[in-house]
Amino acid sequence: MPPFWTFCLSLAVGAPSALPAQRPAYEVSAVRYATVPSFPVAGLVAGVDTSRRMDIAMMAWLVTGGDGRTVLVDAGFYRPKFIERWQPRDYVRPSEAVAAAGVKPEAVTDIIVTHVHWDHLDGVDLFSNARVWIQRDEYDYYVKDDGTVRNRGIDPDNAAALAALRRSGRLELVPGDAQEILPGVTCYTGGRHTFASQYVGVRTAAGTVVLASDNVYLYENLERGVAIAQTLDPAANLAAQRRMRAIASDPRLIVPGHDPEVFQRFPAVAPGIASIR
Repeated sequence: MPPFWTFCLSLAVGAPSALPAQRPAYEVSAVRYATVPSFPVAGLVAGVDTSRRMDIAMMAWLVTGGDGRTVLVDAGFYRPKFIERWQPRDYVRPSEAVAAAGVKPEAVTDIIVTHVHWDHLDGVDLFSNARVWIQRDEYDYYVKDDGTVRNRGIDPDNAAALAALRRSGRLELVPGDAQEILPGVTCYTGGRHTFASQYVGVRTAAGTVVLASDNVYLYENLERGVAIAQTLDPAANLAAQRRMRAIASDPRLIVPGHDPEVFQRFPAVAPGIASIR
């Protein structure tokens, strides 16, 4: 198995308690498209027994309703080299998983990429009409002007894809923390999984949902107050976790990036699709 660094990698100040009440209310679904079996938990939760293993969920998050936009938070992966390397179980292309949730890939209007790792970025190519949102500092740190890799942590094909999106006018660079990029959808930085990883607050009828992505891998990180194993700054990651609790209307509405328990804690609407409410 390749190093975990290839799999995944702002201190919190003035955390708001919720998104504005007048903003649209969205529906949020977790969409599972694969499982990576027997993954070392020590690669997810700092300081745990290195012998522990678990099957981790590969998922993206579908945000619908509100002002009529259809938003995908992270886009999964599809290139054969990643499938061959990681041997995921029950794999379907993220575009097919989203279609099973009732959304045609071409109907996705926006993709929020939380960070540049392949399992969150690679699938942007599958959604031909979407604007793609990523932190400006994240893009500038990892991608050169010519679309090659500036710093390790991003796959070369994915760096080239981001640069192509920028040239085509479909890339939106988020200018830092606490940016409401769409009404009721706000991007926050500070998790420090990568140079400028972001997580997303979404206003729903149940309150503000926080889609943590890899800034929180598992419920265990949250419940034990333990930093993720792959972070550039453990203290900042823990500060981000505390801030997520302030942003979310209820702690149960913080959704970690790879925990299969998401699909047990929230009601299933179809196989591999859970409604976050």
